[in-house]
Amino acid sequence: MRPIHKPKTRSQRRRRRHLRVRKKVHGTDQRPRLAVHRSLKHVYAQLIDDVSGRTLLGVSDQAKDVSVKEGGKVAASFAVGKLVAERAVAEGIKKVVFDRGGYPYHGRVKAVADGARKGGLEF
Repeated sequence: MRPIHKPKTRSQRRRRRHLRVRKKVHGTDQRPRLAVHRSLKHVYAQLIDDVSGRTLLGVSDQAKDVSVKEGGKVAASFAVGKLVAERAVAEGIKKVVFDRGGYPYHGRVKAVADGARKGGLEF
């Protein structure tokens, strides 16, 4: 790769990693993609059917059902994962593929995955 095309900012590097992950991870109607996005303050999780190009459901830590007294952002991320799993199981979805969104698999991203597993999703 020529240095002129090298990604320069942190968000550009994350976007490139995300595209690399998306080459391999593909969601269907029976097995949707659990996509995680985290900002500096919040975390978001969506179940996406890539075949039809629609979002089946989405949850963020700002939802009314997510209430965490202590533990900070990691605890809120765990609650988001658990809530998205409960809503998915209620809609009849048991299996998903996990899309970490180019983020490293630790901290809040791992907490979302652990909460989803605890809520009843398989991936």
